[in-house]
Amino acid sequence: MYRPAQRLADIEPFHVVELLTRARQLEAEGRDIIHMEVGEPDFPTPELIANAAVNAIKSGKTKYTEALGLPELRQAISAFYRQRYGVSVPASRIAVTNGASGALNLAFACLADPGSEWLLTDPGYPCNRHILRTFDGRPQNIPVGPETNFQPTPELLRQHWKPSTAGLLVASPANPTGTLLTLAEIEALAEVCRENNGHFLVDEIYHGLTYEIDAPTACAAGDDIWVLNSFSKYFQMTGWRLGWMVIPEPYVRDVEKLAQNLTLCPSTPAQYGALAAFEPETIALLETRRAEFRRRRDFLAPALEQIGFRVIARPEGAFYLYCDCSALAADSFALAKDLLEKTGVATTPGLDFGSNEPEKYIRFAYTTNVARLAEAAERLSRYFGR
Repeated sequence: MYRPAQRLADIEPFHVVELLTRARQLEAEGRDIIHMEVGEPDFPTPELIANAAVNAIKSGKTKYTEALGLPELRQAISAFYRQRYGVSVPASRIAVTNGASGALNLAFACLADPGSEWLLTDPGYPCNRHILRTFDGRPQNIPVGPETNFQPTPELLRQHWKPSTAGLLVASPANPTGTLLTLAEIEALAEVCRENNGHFLVDEIYHGLTYEIDAPTACAAGDDIWVLNSFSKYFQMTGWRLGWMVIPEPYVRDVEKLAQNLTLCPSTPAQYGALAAFEPETIALLETRRAEFRRRRDFLAPALEQIGFRVIARPEGAFYLYCDCSALAADSFALAKDLLEKTGVATTPGLDFGSNEPEKYIRFAYTTNVARLAEAAERLSRYFGR
């Protein structure tokens, strides 16, 4: 008998992963594929981090830790907030999690009552709405576009807030657009949430990967805001599955109980590795890599626009260009599939990020070196006859 839970009917596949599967098949057949579809840094995890994890394993540090993570790692994250942002975040409010996805699972398990509605931006990271649905919450999209730099505003929030609305989730820098919220904008959104007795969650997993300015942390806008972060992107530890969450004080014990039951604890070797993530030598290396990401962005954006793509979101952070491709194709999903098959350039269609005119948009990840980006641009130019 096959009878899955009803919630699965609302959980869609992650289309970029399916495109990646096809890309791997083509590679196995001998095709040269330029991967611009998956949001994963191409740099290896910094050596200090890897060595710290190996040393932990060799010295037998492989047992369970506390459910909210190693106390010394929580202290190190707290110190990072003081040093990087000038903000005081007590270690007692920090939970180390199984990636930022694990943090969001814990947050929605704690906050989402069955049928409660949550405002999410469209376009936005698709797994967010599916994680919410897993906990029987209901995502309500706020369509955002170039007129608001693909970010919500207090006016949009008030327009979409209903009696059944429980809270808001935003990302800064955002995926797929790379756009930022200023501290004043975060504070204004927080105030609307407070006016409506709603929760406010801010995804900051691309912090550190900004180019003209540093992104402000929502921790500076109030201690009632839930803040999610990750060791995946800036720290280049994607497969280590480690993140953290800053929790409003009244909910710390609730999250701890959930973590005890759902995950027991995050990976112990990964946590010991992450202790080296904040070392000055590691940060210095990561800053050189941030500069390289900026160089890639500054090369790729004009190259794509010369072909006919329009970069309409200001890519201030992350490592994506979210482009309007409507002058080149009527359907970005069909285009992404055709580009993969005919040019070997793997991209992500707007369909993955919501229902707000997805056929118009396609995302390019500049997570490969400039020489490969130049090759991708040349292949695309030939495809479109430019």
